[in-house]
Amino acid sequence: MPLHRIKSPISEADIKSLRCGDEVLLTGTIFTARDAAHKRLIELIEKGEDLPVDLKGQIIYYVGPCPPRPGQAIGSAGPTTAYRMDPFTPAMLSYGVKGTIGKGPRRELVKEACSQYGAVYLAGIGGASALLAMAVEKAEVVAYADLGTEAIRRLEVVDFPLIVAYDIYGGDVFQNEIPKYAGLDLPVCK
Repeated sequence: MPLHRIKSPISEADIKSLRCGDEVLLTGTIFTARDAAHKRLIELIEKGEDLPVDLKGQIIYYVGPCPPRPGQAIGSAGPTTAYRMDPFTPAMLSYGVKGTIGKGPRRELVKEACSQYGAVYLAGIGGASALLAMAVEKAEVVAYADLGTEAIRRLEVVDFPLIVAYDIYGGDVFQNEIPKYAGLDLPVCK
């Protein structure tokens, strides 16, 4: 699979160049948000009010990071199950968000919204939260501090490793890759 070095905020040209299954090393700014923050954001969008942080053209990472140890920008920061944000995602992409990061497959409506609004879903590596945190150089709460780990944070990342799960062309890494391994007699750890 091709490897792309992408800067965030992500450009339209970069989005068009990505295909499901491609590897990405992301550098730049991303924002964190989970269920509680999304609920608040959607309420503001529905009222036609400004968001507490401009997310147009940005990437949202579904994560609730652990507190940092001394000398760290952030504690363990692995992706959360993206499926939980599916009810909010079409509205967020319509608003102008250009990418999301999480883990696991999502509902068909998210894949359709990615195609409709020119956005990508990038899969983070589950189980590697301490390693992913090492790619974060700076983290600061920018909205909803009262939500604790679910507050919106601005992260500055360098070479944050991801896989394109859904592209703008309807590609779906879960549909394409998982069937390749069906029926294989793979060893099972006991």
